[in-house]
Amino acid sequence: MEARTRRLRSNEALRRLSRETRVSADSLIYPLFVRQGSGIEEALATFPGQFRYSPDTVVRGVDEALQAGVRSFILFGIPEDKDDQGCGAYDHNGVVQQALRQLRAGFGDDVYLITDVCLCEYTSHGHCGLIVDGRVDNDSTLPLLAATALSHVQAGADMVAPSGMMDKTVAALRTALDANGHIDTPVMSYAAKYSSAFYGPFRVAADSTPQFGDRRSYQMDYHNQKEALKRIQADLEEGADIIIVKPALAYLDIIAKAAEQVLAPIAAYSVGGEYAMIKAAAAAGMVDEYAILCESAVSIYRAGADILISYFAKELAGAIRKGDIG
Repeated sequence: MEARTRRLRSNEALRRLSRETRVSADSLIYPLFVRQGSGIEEALATFPGQFRYSPDTVVRGVDEALQAGVRSFILFGIPEDKDDQGCGAYDHNGVVQQALRQLRAGFGDDVYLITDVCLCEYTSHGHCGLIVDGRVDNDSTLPLLAATALSHVQAGADMVAPSGMMDKTVAALRTALDANGHIDTPVMSYAAKYSSAFYGPFRVAADSTPQFGDRRSYQMDYHNQKEALKRIQADLEEGADIIIVKPALAYLDIIAKAAEQVLAPIAAYSVGGEYAMIKAAAAAGMVDEYAILCESAVSIYRAGADILISYFAKELAGAIRKGDIG
């Protein structure tokens, strides 16, 4: 046994051949921010190396990722105008809908397009649902989320990903999609989305910081593990095809537990705070950025994730191509 272990460690080709955890570029999803307007390619201070595009320039971001080996994308929209109903989310000519049509026309089936379905980027108050009597109202929000998902699919989305954590969202989306002939369109649900400080950079990039209160009433308490499993099971029963655990690194135990208990594919979202910490530490000369991003990604897959949503998707695809983490 000891001699065999030494042989595995000492032989690079054999070490790669016998790896327990396998990572494929096909399992990577790259997030993209699209804002209303034209000719926009705006570098993000909170996301070094990431950009906000407009519908006409997002093709550049997608093309660059395709060249790196990534073909799946999740789009987040940033409208010019916001209101208390989040009307831009389900507008036929909304920013995400425009981007979808541009990308589908430019790349056809060479790209797999996923959309975030939530109101927080579109509401003037920054919450994920409608506000009634000073509180987020779950039930009145559901029809608007369903309308958003349907408009995205009609514009060219391959899959929708509801992120607002409203109860019964998956059922509402599934019903609307099926009723309109989109029975084969999958739903990837943010089933275990924790109330987390790791979202800070994203909220700046997406201009979706709540204008009052916080999201703890509908996102999950990070003390809880069983609640995540309960929510995952509920979403699967409502028709979710894939479930998301978000964030990733601080919630590897949730990924592992979910992998043990459910048969559906599990996606982990390595969020903005995780990305920003690695970038900041590397910029300060404290860590090797490439080594850290590779090790972190493998830990997520090793915990049980099948899919990784990551701002490092392009770099990870390169590492896979070189055999460093493949």
